[in-house]
Amino acid sequence: MYKAKVNDHFNFDIDLQNTPEDWDILPLKDGKFHLIQNHQSYNIEVVNIDLPGKTVLLSVNDKEFEVVLQDKMDLLLEKMGISAEVNQKVNDIKAPMPGLVLEVKVKVGDRVEKGDAVLVLEAMKMENVLKSSGEGIVESIEVKTGDAVEKNQILLKMQ
Repeated sequence: MYKAKVNDHFNFDIDLQNTPEDWDILPLKDGKFHLIQNHQSYNIEVVNIDLPGKTVLLSVNDKEFEVVLQDKMDLLLEKMGISAEVNQKVNDIKAPMPGLVLEVKVKVGDRVEKGDAVLVLEAMKMENVLKSSGEGIVESIEVKTGDAVEKNQILLKMQ
């Protein structure tokens, strides 16, 4: 069981074992899907996935929705009153997947906060905006526009 919060407003329970029977979903290509539910048609595109932040940015019929997911462990920690974020300070920002650096959005000395866009990475023909998972100051930039990067390669060092 998962919980999803959409645009910091709507909350939903998600059971991946039991998808609604009235859903007809067709994967297209490059993170795009077509969904029919209750005789309504929806065009869905996965715009960005932030795995560490458990956040997905979706475009549904050209409207953007930020979905924050919580798994069993997140729900248990929340119930116990414990924050899952142990350390807000970021040391390094690494590539979540192999790809091509399209744009570096920060420079050495910039202060970044949690959620600030720091780099655009193209992977599987999709542009992925990498965001900071915490706060810090950019100490060094290890890549430049046009560089090919591997998964877990350090992109930025923070202090």
